[in-house]
Amino acid sequence: MPITTAPARSPRLRRLVAATAVGAISLTALVACGSSDSSSSDKSSAKSPAASTSPSATAKADSAPVTVKDPWVKASDTEMTGVFATLVNNTGAKVTVVSGTSTVSAKTELHEVADVDGKPTMRPKAGGFVIEANGSHELKPGADHVMLMGLSKPVKPGDEVTVTLTLDDGKTLKFTAVAKAFAGGKEDYNSGMTKG
Repeated sequence: MPITTAPARSPRLRRLVAATAVGAISLTALVACGSSDSSSSDKSSAKSPAASTSPSATAKADSAPVTVKDPWVKASDTEMTGVFATLVNNTGAKVTVVSGTSTVSAKTELHEVADVDGKPTMRPKAGGFVIEANGSHELKPGADHVMLMGLSKPVKPGDEVTVTLTLDDGKTLKFTAVAKAFAGGKEDYNSGMTKG
């Protein structure tokens, strides 16, 4: 019985299998074409913005010899305050910060706090802030800092102060420091330290 029914079903089954296979191959080819076209267009459109933005992003990173991390300014009701941050040298050569300006002060100086005759003394930093190749230089209370003098207005917590530093090669570095209340450290910009 299986022998007589198998030949009768076999041609029909073969046609059905053949039709299904042709349909599956066509569908696979269509899907493969569609996905290959869409993925290649997706890839090319994905590559296109990346290709157009990567060089400029790299150029920006390469063109900034120094970057500033975590900048902040001490809130102050007096005529003076300090700016603090970490200066990062992105180059393979030593870089020196030689001067600065700000949007809120008549005068901006690079300062250090040094021990003079047993007393912490705030004074201009001779030679500026030297940042070693691929290194960093921390500006912090009680040590090196950017001194803002002759403030045009009080600096309140949350205020933003724009600071521009000039490097020894003439390039400038502009950044924004947010003011915060700070009572720690040894600096007293009014009376506790003498300028040497």
